[in-house]
Amino acid sequence: MPPLVGVELIQTPVQLYRYLLRCCRRLPSTPMQQHYRHAIRQGYNSHSDEDDPERIQMIIQRAVKDAEWILEKYAKKK
Repeated sequence: MPPLVGVELIQTPVQLYRYLLRCCRRLPSTPMQQHYRHAIRQGYNSHSDEDDPERIQMIIQRAVKDAEWILEKYAKKK
């Protein structure tokens, strides 16, 4: 499953948050979507005080890779 359009444009934590929430809509079941939405919200809140630009970019890159892995994982189960 290809990543959503615009993944290369993610530069800020808010853009990442919105991208990840859009990814959740592609998951197969509502409970699964709710679980990952909650995890995204928790991750956003736990890193909200981060101010190092390099660290923020590392978090963004890792989150996008994780989202792609999760979407691929559930796409294979269909």
